[in-house]
Amino acid sequence: MSPISSTKVLHIEPTNACNAACPQCARETDNSFDKNNVKHLTLAEIKLVVTDHEIRNLDKMFMCGVYGDPAAGAHTIEIFKYFRKINPNIVLGMNTNGGIRTAKWWQDLALVLNQDKDFVVWSIDGLEDTNHIYRINVNWKKLIENARAFIQAGGNAHWDMLIFEHNEHQIIDAENLAKSLGFRWFRGKVSRRFSSSPITFLKPPKTYEVPTVISGKIHCQALVESSVYLSAQGKLYPCCWLGNTDHDINDFETVKSSWNSQNPVKICVNTCTTSDNTNSFKNQWRVEKEF
Repeated sequence: MSPISSTKVLHIEPTNACNAACPQCARETDNSFDKNNVKHLTLAEIKLVVTDHEIRNLDKMFMCGVYGDPAAGAHTIEIFKYFRKINPNIVLGMNTNGGIRTAKWWQDLALVLNQDKDFVVWSIDGLEDTNHIYRINVNWKKLIENARAFIQAGGNAHWDMLIFEHNEHQIIDAENLAKSLGFRWFRGKVSRRFSSSPITFLKPPKTYEVPTVISGKIHCQALVESSVYLSAQGKLYPCCWLGNTDHDINDFETVKSSWNSQNPVKICVNTCTTSDNTNSFKNQWRVEKEF
């Protein structure tokens, strides 16, 4: 049986390329990652892993990843078109920093991601004077031009803001700008990476308290969602959190068995340990508004 025969959500990283240099991203913190070894996942490579029958069985396919920005992918729109052709009812979406490609490319994307639940999450961390502090190399004017083009072409845009000390005073203004531009949703959150990837010039909000992962059962989101992650290298993993480890999909049974041992997989503990009827990942959300 295929490892994704019962999968309902497929997470694809269409490329390991990115225009940005976000300091807490794996692109910058993983010393084993070679930025010069650029990989664009092709549709032919996806077909080697995912059959048309399995695509028809999916509820959602979205693009994000560990190292790359989907907008930098050479075949991103082609892949989306194929999934929609095979499964007309599938929900399609992706995450991006928004500072790459032309307005025309984003208009073309909106014409493919044209159903009500389709989406693009735009990672915008503040306003013109602050976004570049974390989203290094992202040009604000280009970002806003692209967002306008996508929204005006009918795209469903979500604004996702990482909150730091340097931009926490802009949450309301960012929310108002998102609404005025036509974003359908605004979300503010605090990164968990202040502990795992501390950067001198990045500080959490003044009122932020470092979350404590308490001892409890691991509530695996991949199992709850029936999801898997396909890397830019064409390799399947249980989830993107394990996407830069040796724990690929074939090792998932070993990963699951570790949860009841004295030495559970650390990434699973930090990401999906239950706490107060939710998990440590969701505990980072601070603001969420739908327009």
